[in-house]
Amino acid sequence: MVDEPDVIVVGAGLAGLVATHELVKAGRKVLVVEQENRANLGGQAFWSLGGLLFVDSPEQRRLGIKDSYELALHDWLSSAGFDRDDEDHWARQWAEAYVRFAAGEKRRYLHDLGLRVTPMVGWAERGGGAADGHGNSVPRFHLTWGTGPEVVRVFAEPVLDGERRGLVSFAFRHQVDELLVEDGAAVGVRGTVLEASDLDRGKASSRTATGEFELRAKAVVVTSGGIGHNHDLVRRNWPVERLGPCPETMIPGVPAHVDGRMIGITEDAGGRIVNRDRMWHYTEGLHNWDPIWPDHAIRIIPGPSSMWFDATGKRLAPPNFPGFDTNASLKAILSTGYDYSWFVLDQTIIEKEFMLSGSEQNPDLTGKDLKRVLRERGGKGASAPVEAFKRHGVDFVVADTLGELVDGMNKLSRGPRLDPATIEEQIVARDLQVGNRYAKDFQVMAVANARRYLGDRVSRVAKPHRILDPAHGPLIAVRLNVLTRKTLGGVQTTLDSQVVRGDGTPFPGLYAAGEVAGFGGGGVHGYNALEGTFLGGCIFSGRAAGLALARALP
Repeated sequence: MVDEPDVIVVGAGLAGLVATHELVKAGRKVLVVEQENRANLGGQAFWSLGGLLFVDSPEQRRLGIKDSYELALHDWLSSAGFDRDDEDHWARQWAEAYVRFAAGEKRRYLHDLGLRVTPMVGWAERGGGAADGHGNSVPRFHLTWGTGPEVVRVFAEPVLDGERRGLVSFAFRHQVDELLVEDGAAVGVRGTVLEASDLDRGKASSRTATGEFELRAKAVVVTSGGIGHNHDLVRRNWPVERLGPCPETMIPGVPAHVDGRMIGITEDAGGRIVNRDRMWHYTEGLHNWDPIWPDHAIRIIPGPSSMWFDATGKRLAPPNFPGFDTNASLKAILSTGYDYSWFVLDQTIIEKEFMLSGSEQNPDLTGKDLKRVLRERGGKGASAPVEAFKRHGVDFVVADTLGELVDGMNKLSRGPRLDPATIEEQIVARDLQVGNRYAKDFQVMAVANARRYLGDRVSRVAKPHRILDPAHGPLIAVRLNVLTRKTLGGVQTTLDSQVVRGDGTPFPGLYAAGEVAGFGGGGVHGYNALEGTFLGGCIFSGRAAGLALARALP
């Protein structure tokens, strides 16, 4: 290990790598303490799709998208809904600073490290239909060429170079149980050495102890992630009054080591935890037919055309369309007393509009294989991973007739039996709105608006058609489960990522970045995320911690 490190970084995920990278640039010595093995370098970010929010980017301008800092900040603040003067004090400032970063330095910062994005800009979280409400007014979701592994690579490589130069060392399989505090300042960590592991990335590892450790430094940066796989903590913090009853069935969209332990440990040391009830879980979760970690779940990233039904067979009311307003749709689903819902679509829609989250579910993009991208996403049929889920996934039903489809849905139901006639009546009503330039169906209108954007028309949104038209078959139904993912609250921090103590003052020597800090300030997103903002939040807050410590340390 590095002799007398300047800084201990707890967690080798993206935020930890970014903080370490900035410290190495400044010539500081860093010890990275991580409970998993070296194969997990980069943490949860490795498995991501690599989406990044940029504002007024060259990619947007080439596609005719007019964006600005002012519009993006209005969208962010309208979506965040900050309403807690004390707990949101730093979060508001982080929001303004982050949007300014996304509109300016962020793209150049990443470009200089070697990161590139695809030319098409996605339109995520299109919102609830109000100019002063949640959602992106324009497409801002930039997909990394190489997905999550590439985002990890551009920071891991300089950190590993720092390791070769003696500036960085790693203490893998070291689980932190306590932050050391002396004279009111953080001076190190104490914990348990776990038995060695040679498991592949993402696999659930042993927690068998083989020893203890105590490590000291001039400062500590906590970058340990959120609570997504710890369903006990999710249930404990679930906002029943705001979202409805906590789902009985939840499937995790993150590896088992995303356990939230360091949030409580930081609080025990005197750090302030805020906005515990704010979290970001997805409604379109699928059980993975080929899992990597225990209960490994995948999310559909849908286009806007699938019809969405609750567990009772009633079509969700506007603006609860696929890809529009995650929390509003989650609340609508849970208000039925059940914790799942259904997409009903056809082969034409699945081919154009279904994308799966996860770097491993997008091997063409992850492998930076342009020929494969053009073949799979521009040719006939859905992508190979989507087709594999359609064939093998336990949540999928495929049928030639609506009667057969509903019969298959009833076999998968965790609630009431669906009535084929009721489902048919709603689909026919929707289908009657298709085929002319005008419609009163809000979803049909939303699809038409989406297709005004070149990126959606070319690659994301199917041409409007009647779902019951056999020419577009077969029919497909997908049971959608609640997938746990992001922690929006956490350790409160200043704009330098310095932890705030219970009395509101900065905690000497203690910093936090990434998801453990609510991606900055204890909750930079407020109640809602605009998407493409989680990796960016790890980068921005990790960078802030590294830069601040590089300046402050003697």
